[in-house]
Amino acid sequence: MTRLKVEISVPESHVEVVNDALHAAGAGRVGEYARFSSVWRVTGTWQPLPGSRPYDGEVGVVQSGKEYRIESVCDEEQARAVQQAVRDAHPYEEAVIHFLPLYEP
Repeated sequence: MTRLKVEISVPESHVEVVNDALHAAGAGRVGEYARFSSVWRVTGTWQPLPGSRPYDGEVGVVQSGKEYRIESVCDEEQARAVQQAVRDAHPYEEAVIHFLPLYEP
């Protein structure tokens, strides 16, 4: 069974709702523990391109702002459900969700 690290960037206003969605979809199980995650503040940068509908910022202008990084884990088989749950809860037009395979000897 392949385990994945899940990384999500989210504005402070949506940390709790995205974290809840992530775990409701099955992420965050580590042994006999549930809802495992880490959250810390990061600085994000982005430039909305023509045709985008940015949650924050203006089209064509490079933006920078405080975001939070949520990290957790899930099984590979859960990845699609986790991705969909996070996208449904996330306010960004293009939510940044990374799935990274974990090496577990």
